[in-house]
Amino acid sequence: MRTPTRRPGSDDGSTTVEYAVVTVAVAAFAAVLYTLLTGDSVVSWLTNLVMKALTVPS
Repeated sequence: MRTPTRRPGSDDGSTTVEYAVVTVAVAAFAAVLYTLLTGDSVVSWLTNLVMKALTVPS
């Protein structure tokens, strides 16, 4: 007696879902990065770094 075999479910749309998940993850990462880089401490650190690079030692 043969056992009936089940066919795997369809993978239709799985690629689209993967792209959607990756897109949401990238957007969340960009939001966190933007928040960190626009904070006062980072802006002042970058400003000081640029000012040091542009000053001529006397």
